Parts: sequence; C-alpha cells; structure tokens
Amino acid sequence: MQSPDLNLLIALDALLEEGSVVGAAQRMHLSAPAMSRTLARIRDAIGDPVLVKIGRRMVPTPRALALRDQVRASVENAVRLLRPEPDLDLATLDRTFNLQANDTFASSFGGGVLDRVRREAPHSVLRFEPGNDIEAHVVLEGKTDLLITSMRPLGPDIHMQRLFTTTIVGLARDDHPIFDGEITPQRFASYDQVSVSRRGRATGPIDVALAALGLTRTVSLVVPSFHTGVFAAGSSDLIAALPDHVADTAKALGVRVRSFPIPMPLETIVVIQAWHPRFQSDPAHQWLRRVVRDACGG
Repeated sequence: MQSPDLNLLIALDALLEEGSVVGAAQRMHLSAPAMSRTLARIRDAIGDPVLVKIGRRMVPTPRALALRDQVRASVENAVRLLRPEPDLDLATLDRTFNLQANDTFASSFGGGVLDRVRREAPHSVLRFEPGNDIEAHVVLEGKTDLLITSMRPLGPDIHMQRLFTTTIVGLARDDHPIFDGEITPQRFASYDQVSVSRRGRATGPIDVALAALGLTRTVSLVVPSFHTGVFAAGSSDLIAALPDHVADTAKALGVRVRSFPIPMPLETIVVIQAWHPRFQSDPAHQWLRRVVRDACGG
C-alpha cells in the first residue's frame, strides 16, 4: 500500500476551516486551480466529496464534519512536533534521571548532585543504579542517562566527558600499627588485607606492583564494595586499598580511619561520565551533565 501524502492533511484542514477552495488557496499560498486539484486528490484518498456546492456556497459533507476535529488536532500535533523545543524550564521539569555509578561515586558526590537537582529542578528525580558488567551495552542501548565509570573503551558512538582523577590509597583504623613507622612496601605487604572486587577477585594491580618487588600480600577478606571495605578496615587489623575520594568521605563521616599513600607506583584512575548520542542535544540532559561535572569539581 502506498504511503498517504500527509500534505493532504494540512490542505484538508484549510478547506474545512475556510469552507471554500479560494479561501484555502489563499491560506496555503496556492492558486485556486492548484487547490482544486488538491481537493480532488483528497476526495480520492478518503472516498468522500468533502465539500459540496450548495448555491454559491461550499458546505462540508457529514463525513467532513465528523473528521474536522480530528484533522485539526492532528495538524496541531504535527506543528508542535516540528517547532523548536522551548527553553528549558527547570522549575517545572518533571523527569527521572537514571545514573549508573558505583557506590563510591554516589556517596562522595551524590549528595552534591542531589542538592542542586532539588534546588533547581524540584520536580525531577535522581535514580542511582549500580554499575554492572555490561556497561557499554547499557549506554549504547540508551537504557541509562549517564554512566559514571573509570576511563575505558565504550565504543565510537558513545559521548564521554572527564570528571576527575583519583588515586588508590591505603586505609586502616586510626590506631593501626602500620602507622608506627615508615610505610614501606615490605611493611605494607606484611599486614592482612581486604580486596574490593564486584567479581570476587582477590588479586589486582597492587599484587602486580608487589610482585615486581619480589613481595606478596595476604588477602584475608574479599568484599563487593568499597564501603564494606572501609568498615572492615575500620573495625579490624585489616588494610584496605581504595580511591582517595572514598577515604576522604569516610573520614568526613567520622569513621575512625586514616589513609596513607601506597608505597608502590599505581596508575591514576580517570573517572568519566558517558551518554548515548541521542541525549547529546537534549537541554535537560545537558543541564544534568553540568550538574554532575560541577559536583565533581570540574
């Protein structure tokens, strides 16, 4: 079946509003003969005369009268769709934003993001969702507004913006014996430790750095989140290794822990926000990205 010519819908609306071929032609900036030909096409399309001549007037048929309101609404909807988007009004914005991020981001920066969202867009909602192992697919499929993660390949079509950098530091309870002397690689490796891994791994970059020095450490506990690692270290003789902003947040919340530089070279972590291309020009999404970047000190 051949697709209908949607221009006929606009012409039909003009004919029904004006009640004459001449009036509709002037409204659409056409000649009267051109509008007469368009009316003929409309009649063929819907199988109805639409307008019939009674004396010197053209009057709509019952079918045309039944269609009038529907035709007007359809044209108005089409016009609204094709107009430029109005300026963003944050005060009335009613939208739920989904941010996929680990618990360390939500605890360290989520409060700042939420405060600004509540202040500027009080009818909007933030939903933090945990990161997972299919992050690139989640962004590519547009299932989340923002993915906040460490820098990694996410595909050529995904937009990314750098938020901040962080380093891995050691963390122990504030009276831990490791603070009684210089923290060397040997002393660092001599204490039992916590490994933080969503996948349950007991080894990682720290073990590689220790191995380069001929050292190994003992991992006595594996936990799925950095917050669990913080509390495990704060209530035991274990040492945890975690991002410096997590350590700062734990201390700011009154957890009795101290952080220290890990005495081996480790890579700096770059944290980014990433989003689907369809959000790139969305004013509300642009605002959300600025809010997140500002909360991170960007």
